[in-house]
Amino acid sequence: MSMMKMACPSSSLVLGFVALFMFSVTPLMANALSSNYYDQTCPKAESVITGVVKKAMLNDKTVPAALLRMHFHDCFIRGCDGSVLLKSSGGNKAEKDGPPNISLHAFYVIDEAKKQVEKACSGVVSCADILALAARDAVALSGGPHWDVPKGRKDGRISKATDTRQLPSPTFNITQLRQNFAQRGLSMEDLVALSGGHSLGFSHCSSIQNRIHNFNKSNDVDPSLKASFAASLRKVCPVHNKVRNAGATMDSSSATFDNAYYKLLLQGKSLFSSDQALITTPKTKALVSKYANSQQEFYDAFAKSMIKMSSIAGNGQEIRSDCRFVN
Repeated sequence: MSMMKMACPSSSLVLGFVALFMFSVTPLMANALSSNYYDQTCPKAESVITGVVKKAMLNDKTVPAALLRMHFHDCFIRGCDGSVLLKSSGGNKAEKDGPPNISLHAFYVIDEAKKQVEKACSGVVSCADILALAARDAVALSGGPHWDVPKGRKDGRISKATDTRQLPSPTFNITQLRQNFAQRGLSMEDLVALSGGHSLGFSHCSSIQNRIHNFNKSNDVDPSLKASFAASLRKVCPVHNKVRNAGATMDSSSATFDNAYYKLLLQGKSLFSSDQALITTPKTKALVSKYANSQQEFYDAFAKSMIKMSSIAGNGQEIRSDCRFVN
C-alpha cells in the first residue's frame, strides 16, 4: 500500500473502490522464483536497472514513489506479471487506464531499463522482474532497506481496467483491508509494514476529501485527525477544489524512506482513512508503535513483506520485448 503514493493514493499506492470478493490469484509462487535467477543468463541486469533508476531520480524526485506504487498495483491484480505496464489497445482498456491508476507515472523508467537490459541480454529478463527490481532500487536509493529480489517472473498478456477495482482503497477500514490483503496471502503484519510505503510520495485531494469534509452526520472533519493538521489540509483541499494536482505529501520527509509515517500516524497526522485504520485494533496499533520507535524494525519488516508481496503468483507466459505491448 506513493503502496505501495502507494496505496497504492489518487495516492501513491491506493485509489478507487475495491470489490470485496475472492478472485483467482495464487497467493505465493513458492519455489518458482530465485534470487540468483539471472546469474548465468544476464549477470549485469540488476546493476543496469539500478543505474537507470538512479539517473531518473536525479531528474525527478517523484520517481521512487511512482515505481513503488506501480509495483504494488501490478502485484495486487493478477499477481506480479507486469500487466500494469501494458498499453490499452484495440477495444481493450488496460489497467493503467483504470481510475485508480490514472495518476501512475514514470513508466518511461521501466521502458528505459528494459531497453538497456535488452542490449545486455536480449529476450532474457521479464518486464515484471524489471519492475520488481526498480521498486526495490527506488526504496534503497531513497535511504530505505535493500533486499534480494526473487526473480524469474514471466510477463502476463491480460490487462483490464475493470480489474483495478480490486485495489485497496484509501477509504477502507481495517476489516476491508484485512480481507483485501488476505485474499493475496498477505497477513496483518504485511499490511502494517507495506503501508509504510506511504513514507514516499504525494496524495491528491481526492483521496483525503472524505476525512476533511462531510465526514459524517456529526462531524465535518474526522475527529481522529489532529485539529491543526486537518485545518492545513482543508486549506489545501477546499470542498470544491479546482486546483489540478493539489494535495499533500505523504509524510514530513516524503523524498526519504524512513519511519516518519508511523510517528505521524500516532500523532493524528495521517492522510487516508486506511492509514488511520491501522491504529484501530490492538495488534496493528502495536506494530505501528514498534515501527515508530525503531526504524530498523520497520526496515526489516518492510523488506520481508515486499519479498512476500512481489512473489504473488501471476499468469505470465512470456518475456516481452517491449514492456508496453504483448509479443
